[in-house]
Amino acid sequence: MIALQVNGKKVELGAPTPLLAYLEQLGVNPRAVAVEHNGEIIDRAAYEQLMLRDGDQVEIVRMVGGGSPS
Repeated sequence: MIALQVNGKKVELGAPTPLLAYLEQLGVNPRAVAVEHNGEIIDRAAYEQLMLRDGDQVEIVRMVGGGSPS
């Protein structure tokens, strides 16, 4: 069992988990989010290789369109 923080909340996983697999488990489209891992913004190309491990801090931010026209 590993414990990490995701968006400020404690999360427990059964074992170290690839970021991409974790996003899929959450039902999150990896193309629609930005991820910060231990204070570093992660390039989408690295999502598959990045492993979430005990003590990690992760921020997942969904992209939102909108705004008002000028």
